[in-house]
Amino acid sequence: MRNAEISRRQMLKVPLVGAALATASQSGLVCEALAQRVPAASPAPPGAFAHHVEAIGYTDLDHRPAFKMAIRQVGERWYLYTGHFWHSGWSIVDVTDPAKPEVVKFVPYPGTNTWTLQIDLSGDTMVTALEKPFANFGGDPGAPFGEGVLIWDIADPINPKQLGHYRTGGNGTHRNLYPGGRYVHLAAGMPGYKGNIYVILDISDRSNPREAGRWWVPGQHEAGGESFPSAEPVAASQEASDRYRLRLRPQCMCGAFCASTGEDISLHGPPYVVGDLVYLPYGAAGIIVLDISDVSQPKQISSLSFSPPFHSRFGVHGVLPIPERGIAFANSENVTYGRGPMHHASIVDISDPAEPFLLSLLPEPVPPEGAPYSDFTTRGGWRGPHNINHHQHHPDVEKQGDLFYIAHFNAGLRIYDVSNTRLPREAAISFHRNPPGATGQCLRISWCCRPRMSSWIVAASSTSATRTRVSGYSAIPAQSRRGPRHEGGAEDEAQPSKHL
Repeated sequence: MRNAEISRRQMLKVPLVGAALATASQSGLVCEALAQRVPAASPAPPGAFAHHVEAIGYTDLDHRPAFKMAIRQVGERWYLYTGHFWHSGWSIVDVTDPAKPEVVKFVPYPGTNTWTLQIDLSGDTMVTALEKPFANFGGDPGAPFGEGVLIWDIADPINPKQLGHYRTGGNGTHRNLYPGGRYVHLAAGMPGYKGNIYVILDISDRSNPREAGRWWVPGQHEAGGESFPSAEPVAASQEASDRYRLRLRPQCMCGAFCASTGEDISLHGPPYVVGDLVYLPYGAAGIIVLDISDVSQPKQISSLSFSPPFHSRFGVHGVLPIPERGIAFANSENVTYGRGPMHHASIVDISDPAEPFLLSLLPEPVPPEGAPYSDFTTRGGWRGPHNINHHQHHPDVEKQGDLFYIAHFNAGLRIYDVSNTRLPREAAISFHRNPPGATGQCLRISWCCRPRMSSWIVAASSTSATRTRVSGYSAIPAQSRRGPRHEGGAEDEAQPSKHL
């Protein structure tokens, strides 16, 4: 990559000509073109670019890249709990001073060949996932592995105490939700099923967690004699048949992060609970809404398909309902290295949960002007949206408002003004190159949140963990329409082009 060769002057040029003006404004081109390379004194890794976002702290977590995270306040201190991608275990980071994050403890998992990617917490209870890793990500298919979920007491914030262990008997769990109380909601690889299914776990007795209910898409339960219809329809022409197979055949070119059995219909998680309803991001099956008023017998009340037209595998990777606004955010995860149908990040109307429908699509990120790639598909690595802030149940995390944070694989952290749900606009961005020594071309941005009553957010990737502060947070939507304030010296003065 030649990001470092993109000058600040180039970044400030905005090619808005004729009809391109309106198109660029909606697509996010204006925000991208105005992105500026961060100053050399910034704590962000070299080669970073930002617009209305400022890096204020950085840690490499003692060379253990972070994956999912959860944050909480204990007294006057703030603690960040992270799972890890390449290391089995969890880190606890004191982020009370966001400019000086400190790793206060690493809690190793007592075994190898196990993913400890996922984490959630509420109050003094933390839930961490255990999962069989894929061979091409360092796993040994023939070796023993840990699986299921661990239940922890974190009353002492830097000395977690394991209370219980639930085992699926299969490949473990992926992205789970613990909103507090009696139940944990799992995306579980249970024996006898194709792909992950929804399992409700009762942890009222922390030392003896037990299953309270389960639900799956009909066709997943192979051990029960179920199967899916053939993916090969009778086509009028071979050309039509080929197009259909391109959508349905496995699209994960590296085999990574696919459903545990390689199926497109699989619950990625987290299952997101709102009252007696749960919203499931179910891959090629789309968004599925269940009534769980009786946890022993979940009942489907609606669904919304995204595949086609969008890609099938992880067609819905995550869903975040915001019932007070009558909307949900949803996105896919594209792991095709530039092949196959398009990914999406969407806003869905759920004012009537029994009749969800698509409201709008978030604008696709556009590379900075002068970048050595024409779009993020050709930049290299995985591309498209990955994770959103599912931790709305945490009292220490700011509730979703008019700014929506979403992490992209190779396009960094994107912040959107969603005050108009029919016309979302990009308001701020922050993306950077892999730090020295990181593997792969793709920064796997994993998660982000904004702690309550603070001016900074958290973003993490599988190669690093960074914290970034939104510059002029409350005014970002207005600033994004006017262009950024220029703070450079006289030698690189440049006036941003006017735009809507």
